[in-house]
Amino acid sequence: MTPTKVLLVDDEVEFASALSERLRLRNYDAKAIYRAEDALPTVENDKPDVVLLDLKMPGVDGIEVLKAIKQFDPTIGVIILSGHGDREIADEGIRAGAFDYIMKPMDIEQLIVKIDKAKMKRNKV
Repeated sequence: MTPTKVLLVDDEVEFASALSERLRLRNYDAKAIYRAEDALPTVENDKPDVVLLDLKMPGVDGIEVLKAIKQFDPTIGVIILSGHGDREIADEGIRAGAFDYIMKPMDIEQLIVKIDKAKMKRNKV
């Protein structure tokens, strides 16, 4: 079975790099990018199964990135990474088509469960 392809989009470089490495150690095909503007081109080229998307990044609005990803491929599971106190923004993301959200700092095992569920849902479509 091929590993789940996970794209992590977050402007916090150290966080994104560390999380993508932790996912790779768990046999996920994980890649991190650090600019919202790079998200859609990377999705189009790499065709990930799941996108972990921080909605609060400089430049492009995360909700617009989410909508563009879902327009490109509605089966891609997008999980919103939300900071403390951002539950309202995360809920807005769910209304815009995100699969789920997880609050930072996160438990890696909880995140893995959400990634696996998003991949399973994609495979059923």
